[in-house]
Amino acid sequence: MPLQSSETATLTQAGLNLIQQALSIYDRRLTLVIGNRQFQDMFNLPDHLAKPGASFAETIRHLAERGDYGAVGDIDEFVRSRVDQAKDFQPHYMERTRANGRVISVEGHPLPQGGWVTVYTDITPIKRQESLLRARSEELSDQVLTYTEELAQTNRALTSSNIALEETKRQLTLMESRTRLTAEMMPAHIARIDRNLHYTFSNRRLGKVFPGRPTDLLGLHANEALGDEAFAQISPYFTRAFHGESSVFEFTHEASGRRIRVALTPDKGEEQITGVYILSMDVTEEAQSRAALAQTRKRELAAQLTSGVAHDFSNLLTIIMGLQSRLAQMSIGDDAQELVQATNAAVRRGGTLLERIATISGRRDVHMEAVNVPDMLKGLESLAGPTLPENIHLKVETFDLDKRLVLDAGAVQDGLLNLIINATHALGDVGGTIHLTARPIRETWVEFRVSDTGPGFAPEALEHALDPFFTTKGGEGSGLGLSMVYDQTKVAGGQVKIFNSDETGGAVVSIRLPLRIPAQPISPRLVLLIEDSEAIRTSVREMLISMGHQVVEASSAEDALSLTGIEGLGLILSDVILEGAQTGPEFLDALDQAGLDVPMLLMTSLPLDDPRRKNAGFPVLPKPFTTSELATFLSQEVPS
Repeated sequence: MPLQSSETATLTQAGLNLIQQALSIYDRRLTLVIGNRQFQDMFNLPDHLAKPGASFAETIRHLAERGDYGAVGDIDEFVRSRVDQAKDFQPHYMERTRANGRVISVEGHPLPQGGWVTVYTDITPIKRQESLLRARSEELSDQVLTYTEELAQTNRALTSSNIALEETKRQLTLMESRTRLTAEMMPAHIARIDRNLHYTFSNRRLGKVFPGRPTDLLGLHANEALGDEAFAQISPYFTRAFHGESSVFEFTHEASGRRIRVALTPDKGEEQITGVYILSMDVTEEAQSRAALAQTRKRELAAQLTSGVAHDFSNLLTIIMGLQSRLAQMSIGDDAQELVQATNAAVRRGGTLLERIATISGRRDVHMEAVNVPDMLKGLESLAGPTLPENIHLKVETFDLDKRLVLDAGAVQDGLLNLIINATHALGDVGGTIHLTARPIRETWVEFRVSDTGPGFAPEALEHALDPFFTTKGGEGSGLGLSMVYDQTKVAGGQVKIFNSDETGGAVVSIRLPLRIPAQPISPRLVLLIEDSEAIRTSVREMLISMGHQVVEASSAEDALSLTGIEGLGLILSDVILEGAQTGPEFLDALDQAGLDVPMLLMTSLPLDDPRRKNAGFPVLPKPFTTSELATFLSQEVPS
C-alpha cells in the first residue's frame, strides 16, 4: 500500500530540480533519501551515488579519492571522521574551496525525525567580487562598479532563491513528518524495498507482526529483516511484484504460530518498476474466528444431512431388533441362534454409531472457564492411568503454564483422553510410552501434544486420519475419534496437526488452542437473580456470594419487577423459562426498553437450536455450569 504515489514523487523531484542550489536529504541511517539534479551535477557524482539509498560514507569516500577535499592523508580515517560528525549532526554553515577552484557554501539543518537536509550554493562569482574589491580598494574602476552591480543582482537572486528553498524545505519536512506519524499509527507493517530487496522505507511495526524481528529496517536486506522462514514464504511474490503483479496472500508463520496477511504493490517508475510497497498484518484472531465459523457451518450442514437419515436408520434398527427377538424365540437350532446373536451385536454397534454421529454433527455448548492446566492434566492422568495396560507408561509434562487460561476444559479432556486411547491401540501388545505435553506457543496458542513410541501413522492415515469414518482398526473402530477431536478444536478456533516423530518414528498429534488469559473478575455488586427452581436458585446464589456479590432473588418476572428499583442494583441474571406470563428474555427486553441501565444476562438448559434460546437477544450461559464458568461468563459479558 503506497504511502506516496509515483506521480507525487515525480512532481516533488521535478520541483527540486528547478531550484538553483544543490540539495540533499540523508536519513538517520546515513542513506540518501532524495537529491536534486544540481546535487549530482555540482559534485559530478556517478548515478549510483545520486539515487535514493546511496550511502553517505561511500559518497564521501568517492569525493575524497577524487581529491575534492584536497590532501586528506588517511582516507579511511577521513571518511570515519565525517561519518561520526554526521551521526552527531549539528546545524552549521561553512564555505570551502573545492579542488577545481570553485567555492561553495554548505548549510545543513537536522530533521526532527532524524537525518538532515543540506543546501549547497556555488558562491565563486561572489568570492571573485570580494577579491577584486580588496585588490583595488583605493581606486574603484568602472570594472569594479560593474562587478559590484552584478554582485548586488546576484545577491538579490540568491535571497529570492533562499526564501523559496526554505519554504520547500519546510514543506518537505512537514510532509515527511506527517507520513511518518501516519505510518507509525497503523496496526500493520508498512514498508518499501528497492530492486535489490533492500528497505528504503519502513515504519517500526515489523516486530509486532513477526515477534523477535528488528524494527529499524532501513538499508537491511529483506531476508535479514524478515528471517529465513518468512522470506521463503514471501520471496516468490516479490518476484511477481517486480514483474508488475500485485498480490494479497496469507501464510502461517510457524516460528510464532501467527497467521500473516501480506499485500504487495509494485512501485512503477517512468520506465520500469523501481521497488515494491509492502503491507503485512497479523490476522491470527481473524483466521481463528474464520476457522471456527467455517467449522460451525460444516457441522450445521452435516446435522441437516444426517438428522433425517439417522432418524430413519434408528427406526430400521428398532424393527430389525424386534424381528431378531421373535426369531430367537423360535426353535431354529443352535447355528441359527448364533446368527441371531451376531445380528443383534451388529445392530447394537449401529446404535452406538448413530450416537457418535449425533455428537459430531449436532451442535454442543461450549463451557469456557479459567483453568489451571497442570491441575487439569493431573486429573486426566488420574482418570486415564489406571486403565492403561502394565506395559504402557503415560508421561505428562507442562511447561511455562503457571497462569490460568480460558478453555473448555471438558472438551479438552475428552479430546486428550481420545488421543491417549488411540495411542494405546497403536502400541498394542508391544507396549511403550505415551507422552502428553502442554506448553504456550509465543502469546498466541497453547499446544497440547500427544506422542507415542509406536509405529507411527501410515502414509494413508497421515492423509485421511482426520476424515470422519476413516479407521485403521478394521471392524473395531468407528472412524470418528480423531475427527471428533478435530471438530471440537476447530470450533474453538484451534488447529490440529498429525505427523510422525523424527526421533522415535511414533505418531504425534498436536492440538493448538487460542491462548486466552482470563479477564479480571467483575467488582462485587448487587445482583438480582431470577430463577423459578428453588434448588437451582439456591446453588447459583451461593456461587455469586462466594464471588463477593450480594444477591436478591425472585422466581418470576412479576416478582422481580418490584426489585428492579433497588438502589445500587448492578446486575440482573435470569433464567430463560420462568413462572408466569413473561419469559426471561421478554422481561429483560421490557426493562431495556424502559431505559434501565444495568447489565442483563440469561442462563438456560435449553439446547442451542431452541428458538427461545437462539432469539433471546441477551448473552446466555448454558446450564449446568460451575462457579468458574459463571465467573468467566460474567467477566466476559459485564463491563468493568
